[in-house]
Amino acid sequence: MKPFKYFIIFLCLFFLSLSSVSTSFAISIPEEKKIAGKFMKMIQEKQMILNDPVVSHVVTTVGNHILSFLPPQPFDYSFYVINDNVFNAFASPGANIFVYRGLITALDSIDELAGILAHEIAHAVSRHVSESIDRSKFISIGTLAGILAGAIIGSQSSGEAGATVIKGSIAAAQTAMLAFTRDNETEADEKGIMFLKKSCFAPKGLLTALMKIRAADYRGTEGIPDYVKTHPGTGKRIAHIETILSGYVPSLHKTKCPEDFRFDMVKYRLLGLYSDIGPTFIQLTNQLKDNPSSAAIHYGLGLIYARKFMMKKALFHLKKALSINIFDPMVLLEMGRIYLLDGEPEKAVNILEGIKSDPVLSLAAKFHLADAYLDLENLPMAKNLFKIVIDREPAMYPKAYYNLANILSLEKKPGLSHYYLGLYYSKIRSRKTAIVHFNKALKKLKDVTKIKKTKKLLKQLNKEVKTPGKI
Repeated sequence: MKPFKYFIIFLCLFFLSLSSVSTSFAISIPEEKKIAGKFMKMIQEKQMILNDPVVSHVVTTVGNHILSFLPPQPFDYSFYVINDNVFNAFASPGANIFVYRGLITALDSIDELAGILAHEIAHAVSRHVSESIDRSKFISIGTLAGILAGAIIGSQSSGEAGATVIKGSIAAAQTAMLAFTRDNETEADEKGIMFLKKSCFAPKGLLTALMKIRAADYRGTEGIPDYVKTHPGTGKRIAHIETILSGYVPSLHKTKCPEDFRFDMVKYRLLGLYSDIGPTFIQLTNQLKDNPSSAAIHYGLGLIYARKFMMKKALFHLKKALSINIFDPMVLLEMGRIYLLDGEPEKAVNILEGIKSDPVLSLAAKFHLADAYLDLENLPMAKNLFKIVIDREPAMYPKAYYNLANILSLEKKPGLSHYYLGLYYSKIRSRKTAIVHFNKALKKLKDVTKIKKTKKLLKQLNKEVKTPGKI
């Protein structure tokens, strides 16, 4: 049960960080930033963040649009999507805002997503996270041990055993949990609506999003006890928001949105690429019967067929989507990728060349285009594109390092080949293999800068291998 594991990880980090937190009434901004750094390092280590260019762009753009109406803030806000089918979102230390993939796919409009993000931004603006950390410092060592035991067991099994262990420990200290108080929730809802009224989004989106979360709670889809949930009192919050919004009329001069977010396409991209294949295939097949002219559903279904290795059917549905949304870069990107998987790199090149300058999808297009040129044995083009990908987003496409290493091997450059293989294996957390390749690289490298970087990376990797799990 991944939801339990992720919430345990989230809670554990706070408790482990408290040794460095002042015992004063509230933690300072520098202290919160220090905790935020530890938290983000753990999140990145667990590879929980979904690095999808389209989804990341939408969430960040919506969040930044809302922030544009706020006065200067003490933190630099960042927005992330967690790759799990959970109905939740939360603000972590240092104004890092997280929304789960499962919550996005349960929503029906960009206004609902904006409502969720506005609420989380309001928590950060109000320093509610800081208050929760301050409460949490009274948790006992015994409680901490129970939570850690649950985390270890939960990460090594289905999660049932881990869930059993943590229930008693967390329930005993629920008043000191990360979960925000009801007063915090009310304040975040009120401020969130105030932000939304200034933005291009409809404030009612927060209301309808909460209704969906409440419906999910009734169905028990989260499987998370009430005392672990980060947002209590959904029913009362809905009633309060309805009261606030009664009689609300948007201004005739309401701000325009910075772009057309095309929420349906984003939602079905998430469903098609990342949700469980079986139930999602049934869901989209049934939806298509009721709405056969939906480009978004055809798009999502095409992506599901590709994951089922049924490339012809995948391309059939993507072409249907493209006939409805002419020249849609989101569809073209996936068509190019699937042509490549289907052994047709020439067709992939023809499609991907047309979108390699797209403002959102350019890097993804270049990565797949490099793969296509590699299949066509055009090594100079492939090498140049893989280098561009690595230079711009070194963490998003680790396979670029692997492919570049293979090209350098063919060019009889063993030092550089082992260097990039070391980077590849370090990116995918295969530390011991990375160490092997970095050591081989040192014997062959001539570039002084790369030798220094290799030695630095080796030192860090050896330290991590000796002390696994240490942040």
